Amino acid sequence: MASGERPNFLLIVADDLGFSDCSCFGSEIQTPNIDALAQEPSGTRFTNYHVASMCAPTRSMLMTGTDNHIAGLGNMAEFIANSPPHQGKPGHEGYLNDKVAALPELLRNGGYHTIMAGKWHLGLKKAYSPQARGFQKSFALLPGCANHYGYEPQYEDEINEPGPFFRNATRALHIEDSEYVQDLPENFYSSDFYGSKVMDYLKERLPEEREQPWFAYLPFTAPHWPLQAPKEVMDKYRGWYDDGPAALRLKRLEKLKELGLIEPNVKPHDVVVVQGEPAEWDDMDPDTRAKSARAMEAYAAMVDRMDWNIGRVVSYLKEIGEYDNTYIIFMSDNGAEGASIEAQPVLGERVLKHLEKYYDNSLDNIGRKDSYVWYGTRWAQAATAPSRLHKRFSTEGGCRVPLILKPAVSDKVSTGGKIANAFCTCMDITPTFLELAGLTHPGTEYKGRTVAALRGASWASFLDTIRTTDASVVNTTIHPPDYVMGFEVHGSAGLIKGRYKLTYVPKPKGPQRWELFDLEGDPGETQDLKERLPEKFEEMLEEWEKYKREVGVVGLAGELDGIGPGEDEFEDSTAWVRWIGKSNVPKQFEGKVPT
Repeated sequence: MASGERPNFLLIVADDLGFSDCSCFGSEIQTPNIDALAQEPSGTRFTNYHVASMCAPTRSMLMTGTDNHIAGLGNMAEFIANSPPHQGKPGHEGYLNDKVAALPELLRNGGYHTIMAGKWHLGLKKAYSPQARGFQKSFALLPGCANHYGYEPQYEDEINEPGPFFRNATRALHIEDSEYVQDLPENFYSSDFYGSKVMDYLKERLPEEREQPWFAYLPFTAPHWPLQAPKEVMDKYRGWYDDGPAALRLKRLEKLKELGLIEPNVKPHDVVVVQGEPAEWDDMDPDTRAKSARAMEAYAAMVDRMDWNIGRVVSYLKEIGEYDNTYIIFMSDNGAEGASIEAQPVLGERVLKHLEKYYDNSLDNIGRKDSYVWYGTRWAQAATAPSRLHKRFSTEGGCRVPLILKPAVSDKVSTGGKIANAFCTCMDITPTFLELAGLTHPGTEYKGRTVAALRGASWASFLDTIRTTDASVVNTTIHPPDYVMGFEVHGSAGLIKGRYKLTYVPKPKGPQRWELFDLEGDPGETQDLKERLPEKFEEMLEEWEKYKREVGVVGLAGELDGIGPGEDEFEDSTAWVRWIGKSNVPKQFEGKVPT
């Protein structure tokens, strides 16, 4: 990077990717392009990077550098619609509110060209769109998920409409700049399209825009359910998962140890399964095992295809000579998805009726555009091991995710393939990009309105350390030992201070009370220390109460009706395997469903 030349930024976000789902983090899934970023000069894998336990809250923190309860995503918009305690509460608007200054706004004001393609999930109306928050060019999926091939018959059928949440919230699933998009290209596949769109926006820059540094945001919707991928990619993984999730979990754990990403003596948390969730592999009937393995093959293929598209974008940056001067971050927005809880608001109240009517989940059709499957808690906990649970819970399995950083080239260059064990958070990305761009956050006032100050910290000095050491493991800290990060989404909560963590897991997946863990010695959260360390427990509870007041947490599961999982939330988490044929397809889709 030439002296005085400002860097570009490419921020890539995977959707529901587990901690060990990339090969450089211990996976059998082939991700050569993601792995290559970690091997670049000063390239680094972060093992202690924390996010919120669900996607929209993380994205609000990522885009603002502050807490999700301040930024408007104290809970998911889908859940707020059915959670009276959250309705009308400040910080629980369900969209990125005006109490924060967004990263694309600040970079654009500072002379950057700003573009994005992919999942937004920070507001469903034009007033809350990516363009309204600073992106000059954008193509966005507005809600939390959609069919990866654009096959959405439930939205077209006048008889069986989606639930009132979507009917009342938006006119379309996608938006480009300021215009809703009603029709997608015939060959649409989410990861391919979003990768191409980012490249198109870079190609289409005007002469004056080519003189500017740029910020590109590429939030894929893979590998979020429905699990769908091109057949030729799925075929690569045929038979890989026939031994089941327990066997995969053991293989991943051993590979994580071999790579030095976890300690050899780490104690993994037991797999947590409640009534209604998948049985042990050997207790399943052969047909259910075959379908479950096929769903995991589809998941692996989605990760593989996302990696391929990342490779396309990287190759293009090299072709146009803008790779070396670009910081690239790849991360996941939360832990692997272990349930189907979002399906209720997304598809309407009768999820399984939609599956029966419009989708074919027979074995040979899994992964196609008219199948609709998820893979369940056991596969998810294979990807989050050694951590506890998965997405939706403020345990390490829900909040500790992989991050890979490829720095821009500078006069200080060290070897790649590093591992950074420093605690850090998604709230750090905004202050990091701003400092690297030579910009400052406005503090508490922006464009005539009061906004939240940053809660994250810049990594700029930490990156200097990475560049000047050839050590393979970097233990330099980013945050001071008294730094506090709180978590809370939909009644599941946590708080980290130094090496200790409070965790609150609602029933039926947890005890629905506070627990205390030592993350340095017990990252799996297996030994509750509150009885042995009562003073530390009280100190952490005081920190929780302070955090709760500062950011506006409404309450936890069990404290208020309407917060936390419902009684039947996990009741049908394997029900998709029963739906093997469509009983009806709307006329406009006849002949469009592949055989």
